[in-house]
Amino acid sequence: MPPSELIDTHLHLIDQSALSYPWLSSVEALNRDFLYEEYAQQAHRVGISRSLHMEVDVAVADIENETATVAALSTREDSLIAGAISSCRPEDQEFATFLERQLANPLVKGFRRVLHTMPDELSEQPLFRENLKRLAGTGLTFDLCVLPRQVSQTIALIDIAPDVQFILDHCGVPDIKGSGFETWQRGITEIAKRPNVTAKISGVIAYTDTAIWRIETLEPYVHHIIASFGFDRLVWGSDWPVCTLGGDLATWVAATHALVSGCSIDEKTRLFSGNAKRIWNL
Repeated sequence: MPPSELIDTHLHLIDQSALSYPWLSSVEALNRDFLYEEYAQQAHRVGISRSLHMEVDVAVADIENETATVAALSTREDSLIAGAISSCRPEDQEFATFLERQLANPLVKGFRRVLHTMPDELSEQPLFRENLKRLAGTGLTFDLCVLPRQVSQTIALIDIAPDVQFILDHCGVPDIKGSGFETWQRGITEIAKRPNVTAKISGVIAYTDTAIWRIETLEPYVHHIIASFGFDRLVWGSDWPVCTLGGDLATWVAATHALVSGCSIDEKTRLFSGNAKRIWNL
């Protein structure tokens, strides 16, 4: 029996008529508009009741424009959008002023600075780390999108800000179609020792050999995340439209249900909605 509510904590919307996405030109499969209407039609069909919009690494000049665009969508009648995870630049001197503006916006529930495509030294900068600590006590989260090889940098960030709630995106971005399961596994085990981290089971079908993956392909990764973090520190996300690299939204929702089919209703409820409500005050 599925839980009664499904909250998507990782929705991306792409509107190239409104915002600039410098990275899109290098990812042909995603280089088009993915608008709210397309997502909402699919989301309603699979039982998603609310969604958090995740920043899409727009051009720096468009960071706050992206939040404003999402805010407009959230005011539509019966909108699924319940909050936004904003992009940010903790490496900038202006971060403190930026943070004050976001604290005044109830739609903003947290931040993300994409790190897996950036030089490792970025998160090691003293200013980056000092600004990250400013999130303590604000109730705003910080999403970590990092690669398994970046475990040491990731743990350093988590440890210097023990009062900040971190969210580890996409099961730690495992290279499922490649190799290195043991390296990823060790990293996840170590990260999970930190109580201020919650893991997000989101969109990992995008990291598979998309033509031949099966539930059995995903099981070692998702089950290790569950065993490491436990159901009190897990949330679910679609990573739409990135998940479409490995299947459509319905495929990922069905796969997730299959992966947790042996879990209790209470465990599923915490994963699919309960923890998200608590963490982001939804």
